[in-house]
Amino acid sequence: MSISRRILALAVPAFAALVAQPLMMLADTWIVGHLGTVPLAGLGIGSGLLTTVTGLMIFLAYGSTAVVARRIGAGQRADGIGLGVQAMWLAALLGAVVGVLVWAAAPWLATALGADGEVRTQAVTYLRWSIPGLPGMLVMLAATGTFRGLADARTPLVLSIGSAALNLVLNAALVFGLGMGIAGAALGTAAAETTLGATATALVALQARRAGARMRPSRRGMAGSLAVGTPLLLRTVTLRIALLITTYVAAAQGAAGLAAHHVVMQVWGLMAYALDALAIAGQTIIGTALGAGDAGEARSSTRLMTWWSVAAGGVIGVAAALLRQPVAAFFAPDDDVRALVAWLLVIVAATLPLAGYVYLLDGVLIGAGDGRYLAAAGVVTVVAYAPVALLALTAAQGRQGLTWLWIAFTVVFMGARAVTLGLRARGDRWLRLGG
Repeated sequence: MSISRRILALAVPAFAALVAQPLMMLADTWIVGHLGTVPLAGLGIGSGLLTTVTGLMIFLAYGSTAVVARRIGAGQRADGIGLGVQAMWLAALLGAVVGVLVWAAAPWLATALGADGEVRTQAVTYLRWSIPGLPGMLVMLAATGTFRGLADARTPLVLSIGSAALNLVLNAALVFGLGMGIAGAALGTAAAETTLGATATALVALQARRAGARMRPSRRGMAGSLAVGTPLLLRTVTLRIALLITTYVAAAQGAAGLAAHHVVMQVWGLMAYALDALAIAGQTIIGTALGAGDAGEARSSTRLMTWWSVAAGGVIGVAAALLRQPVAAFFAPDDDVRALVAWLLVIVAATLPLAGYVYLLDGVLIGAGDGRYLAAAGVVTVVAYAPVALLALTAAQGRQGLTWLWIAFTVVFMGARAVTLGLRARGDRWLRLGG
């Protein structure tokens, strides 16, 4: 199979799988948006915190993809799947522990992000009702990494589509049917995530039995997964700090400004995952190539996928610009929120090619196991971005403040990432060969 066909075979189903979480959040946004501006603003804080928690744990998927793909490339299938299983055990443990901590700290976390009054109440309600789904979501992350490492993009696709559909049905029934308000949206998402994790566990267990891989939990195995993932965790921490800074500044723009920011951030997430599909393909292809000792294929695949990702960012950007008014009207019934959403989508559309470049190279270096560099580069980007983003607090509240904030996010933050990742990809230090 040619490189182009391999990229498409992995990227197309990966995109559909990746958008499961944004689709769940978009479903919550649409449903809660019909409850009013205050619940929507509360959702912006609550879902932002929840996304931060799950985002910090993305190393469970990325680390599994890299190590499993390398073992597959080296002809060690049983060992590769066994490493994926240990990552799932680690995910279940982390989900239980972190879930308890976040539930207890929910009021403090909402306040720390600038929420107060009824917005704070709505945010805490959403966060606490959604936390029971965290273990299932983290297990799914680890399982997804295992499937990707095996070059199986179809299974996560089927699971994600089923989960997104279940989430929409449950949310609509609980919010509109039972009148549970924002708590119903959170509970429906939690139930869908738990179902998703349980199903993924059963499918990975089947693969492990066929390969003769170890299925019981192992302290050494889980510690190994944590060691592989720690640099990626640190890299993700820096990204999440940047997003939390962004949410903090948005919270200072008033209820309408925060609601608009939330809608645009969810749309950004959906488009970013579309670009990240190529990066996911890059993780598998690069990891397998390096595991097989083929540096030439790793280099040529990186060049091809980079061009594809930049072009995809341009196409998606044009679509976002053309559809900004319908998108704003769909998610924001309030006129002030709608106008802000439509304006911010113009800024987003113009900067998506840069985002495509960043996401692709990030995926390539993750697939290469270059986590330590990614962690260091993340610190650099946060240091560059934070003071620029915080300057938005000095601007007039509303459109002016949000405009500065989103220019800082899409140009300064993504630009700093582009520089650090581009410099690394041009060299050879990330091309480490072997299983």
